[in-house]
Amino acid sequence: MFSCLATAAGAGDLPSALTTADFLQFDRDQAALGHSLFYDTILSGNRNISCAHCHHPDFGTGDGLSLGIGEGGQGLGPDRTPGVGLSRIAKRIPRNAPGLWNLGARDLHVMFHDGRLSTSDLFGNGFNSPAEEWLPKGLNSLLAAQALFPLVAQFEMAGNPGENEIIGAVHDRIDNAWPILAKRVRIDARYGPQFVQAFDHIKTAEEVTIVEVANALAAFMAVEWTSIDSPFDRYLAGDTSALTDEQEKGMELFYGKAACDSCHAGPLMTDQKFHALGLPAFGPGRTRLFDPYARDVGRMGESNQLEDAYAFRTPMLRNVALTAPYGHNGAYPTLEAMVRHHLDPAAARAVWHPRDAQLPEVAWLAGTDFIIRSDRREMARQARFVPPGGPALEAAEIAQIVAFLGSLTGTRVDQPPFGVPAWFKP
Repeated sequence: MFSCLATAAGAGDLPSALTTADFLQFDRDQAALGHSLFYDTILSGNRNISCAHCHHPDFGTGDGLSLGIGEGGQGLGPDRTPGVGLSRIAKRIPRNAPGLWNLGARDLHVMFHDGRLSTSDLFGNGFNSPAEEWLPKGLNSLLAAQALFPLVAQFEMAGNPGENEIIGAVHDRIDNAWPILAKRVRIDARYGPQFVQAFDHIKTAEEVTIVEVANALAAFMAVEWTSIDSPFDRYLAGDTSALTDEQEKGMELFYGKAACDSCHAGPLMTDQKFHALGLPAFGPGRTRLFDPYARDVGRMGESNQLEDAYAFRTPMLRNVALTAPYGHNGAYPTLEAMVRHHLDPAAARAVWHPRDAQLPEVAWLAGTDFIIRSDRREMARQARFVPPGGPALEAAEIAQIVAFLGSLTGTRVDQPPFGVPAWFKP
């Protein structure tokens, strides 16, 4: 997700090179267990979707869609269909599926587009999350905490009310579903013994809780998708020949005239803050109880602060060239289009067309996919938060920035430690 406005006038220094010391260390046996769980549908309410259906390496660890097709859909990536009959999807996933690169970084302290998960002592379990005090203790990382929430999200993995015991428990209280999922996993003959082997404190399968499930998933994602070997990383480490001339010019613009690093700052290339970009609105949105159906106010939905209206978290940029489409709702299909929006948000909004969205056809949702755009009051509210443009750049300079963003792609992204298991059938 390349979604943070760069408007500062000055140039920043280049960040330090990322090294393995910048990342949490995870147990490889736990990662191997998490690898299987990540691709298995056992963690979904109706056993019909896995984490990998929305975060697949073939699509840069996303799904190649602006807004995903979750529980009830069929297939993978842009070819995923919305299902049929009573099990078909009821709505699209409200926001774009983010890539999973470098989520084991030590300095990472906030997740989700609206930042509704962060490290905190507020609830006594290490995190400020939608589960508040009901989030279990013992999670090994922010990434492990994050892994718990898609499992209990109705349209992502849990399913619709009346379909299974998982969603029923969620509607009672969010943490009531996790023990059911943990039991489902630990009584499976494939997994019980693996938990005993992977976790020193687990002596019998009956001791497995959702904490071990989440910790295994986190171990896998962190081990599988740590990426610090891009040409840019080699350049930062001292190899001044690692970038092409176009990429180096783009880097100079990124950290100079274009000031992209005013938000994409530091070794992780994010300030981990929230910025309103004025992206074109569409889709169901992630609404609050009292919001119109299609509205998405971004960070304000978590903070309840007006200054956070329509603001979304600055993403990290490693492997960004692999993770199209771009923006919190996947509004733009190319990096060039996303860069141009940063430079002139008002103009980009004016020429944006619904066909730019990567949305598989869903006949029963067609009437609502873009209905927000006909709400004049809401469009006027959003327009007030459209930021000013960045510096005027020539087409050649934009191309150079895009070339630099391409230099953030790891050289071994197609050689992960584990890979897609042969048994995974989307």
